[in-house]
Amino acid sequence: MKATRTLAVAVLASTALLTGCASTSSNPYASNNGYNSGYNNVSMGYGTIESIQVVQGDNRTSGAGAILGGVVGALAGNQVGSGSGRTAATVAGGVAGAAIGNNVERNRQAGGTEMYQINVRMDNGEYRAVNQDSVYDLRVGNRVRIVDGRVYRY
Repeated sequence: MKATRTLAVAVLASTALLTGCASTSSNPYASNNGYNSGYNNVSMGYGTIESIQVVQGDNRTSGAGAILGGVVGALAGNQVGSGSGRTAATVAGGVAGAAIGNNVERNRQAGGTEMYQINVRMDNGEYRAVNQDSVYDLRVGNRVRIVDGRVYRY
């Protein structure tokens, strides 16, 4: 019973530790290439498409790999030693397993999500870069409007 309780505490502690390391980006596809990103603006106006490029989005993980790795690592660490050494091995195994599981998940998703960066010259002379998951019928030279961070034909 004590080993089960120790294992549960170790798993919870490693999960809490890894949760603090999670990234919380409000704009996962923002680019900083001299263009203004229109992702967060509600309504931006009208313009003409200057170029469309395929870009790779951030390679983000869901956390499932870290959780599964932490559980497996804690179970493996729990098999080592006895007494307080077993507890330390359980915690160390959980943390190491979580780190390895997160790396495995990140490597499986190598390259991130494929996105389209649409560069628009606005009617007021400004340039905007908008990243979205598809271009539908958009072509270079089209008149477009940007609403809620998305580009639509005008």
